[in-house]
Amino acid sequence: LSVVVAFAAARTGSCKKRHESLWNISLLLVAAGAVGAFISTDLFFFYAFHELALVPTFLMIGILGRGERKIIAWKATIYLAFGSIVLLAGLLWLTAASGTSSLAFEDLLKTSIPAEDQPGIALFLIIGFGTLVSLFPFHSWAAPTYASAPAPISMLHAGVLKKFGLYGLLRLHPLVPEGMSHWLNLVIVLLIGNILWVGFVTINQKRLDLMLGNSSVMHMGYIFLAFAALIEAGAQTENPVAMPAAILLMFAHGVTIAMLFGLTDRLEKKTGTLDLRNLGGLASHTPKLAFLFGLAAMASIGLPGLANFAGEVMVFIAGFKGWQAGSGLGSVQIATIIALWGLVISAVYMLRAYRRTFQGPGGSHIENAEDLSSKDRRPAIFLAFVLVIVGLFPNLLLGLLENSGSGASEPSEVQKPLEPALLPDPKPQPRQAMLAN
Repeated sequence: LSVVVAFAAARTGSCKKRHESLWNISLLLVAAGAVGAFISTDLFFFYAFHELALVPTFLMIGILGRGERKIIAWKATIYLAFGSIVLLAGLLWLTAASGTSSLAFEDLLKTSIPAEDQPGIALFLIIGFGTLVSLFPFHSWAAPTYASAPAPISMLHAGVLKKFGLYGLLRLHPLVPEGMSHWLNLVIVLLIGNILWVGFVTINQKRLDLMLGNSSVMHMGYIFLAFAALIEAGAQTENPVAMPAAILLMFAHGVTIAMLFGLTDRLEKKTGTLDLRNLGGLASHTPKLAFLFGLAAMASIGLPGLANFAGEVMVFIAGFKGWQAGSGLGSVQIATIIALWGLVISAVYMLRAYRRTFQGPGGSHIENAEDLSSKDRRPAIFLAFVLVIVGLFPNLLLGLLENSGSGASEPSEVQKPLEPALLPDPKPQPRQAMLAN
């Protein structure tokens, strides 16, 4: 995901000549920090690489952003610094409670965290990672930041860096399973806030960039739903769908939101505005832009055949995986039913935004609008290709997760491999053997 989005982001934006060095160095540092955080095998580099990526983000918004860029840059920095400090405290507590001097994930998974420490550690991790992910109610920094930032930074942060918090929770959950279970209902309340509260806020937006920023925040609720299903199961083997569902939807959302922010930047360059009240009728002037934006919008809604659909279906399957016929619905199942209404909300705001932008009577800013050039189309076509391939063949990505073991396994002396759901058995048993079993 980091490589895919970073490649598209580098091909999307541009800046004035005097800021060219800052632009290139910042993009490289953000991309390097994202890649480093996701491939790290110990807590120190896991945390340090993510912090490395945040510094150039602040500079890019404060210097090269638009609107009230300095105020927004400081607001985002304060929120993210708060999350990082809480997260650091949780990681230090976890390391001290583990009784080992090693920071390697492999060594930590072999330790046993005392039960009395687990709820406190889990709460610090949920708040710290949650703030970085824009989990409700720590979400108000995200949408203005993405709207003010240069397009490549919005693509990288919303598409990749935001997934650091979710990835961290999935990876560290096995170390404090009892602590996470203690806060399951809290996680459920917060994820419903992401889906419903932020969803209704998104419907009310008048600017396309703010609408997309809030949409990104809303969709984090679905990934937290898969995480809640994993907490409820208590072990990955008890709900083998939850982990692959979360990772697949993280990937799909990252590619989709990066494509939307990239195209929105091109749209602003062509029309000079992102105010939905001043747009309209662009499809006749910019058919290529309308088609690509429509494809990304349909992916965000969850149209079958695109990557988000596979991820969302797996999330809902994971949500009901722990339910047994004849028993009452648990909190995760109730949250899953509520989350289904979020699909309606996302369809409303995304289709409304598309209609106000590309359909209907022409606005005052479209008379001289030009369609996407070949250079402008390439990053979007690349991301669209990824969405279609993963949407039609999700097992390609899930197979990679199986081979890599995903990095998040159960705490035991021998780590168990990931068992992604919906994958066919590579060596099907003969019919006679199946009957014998």
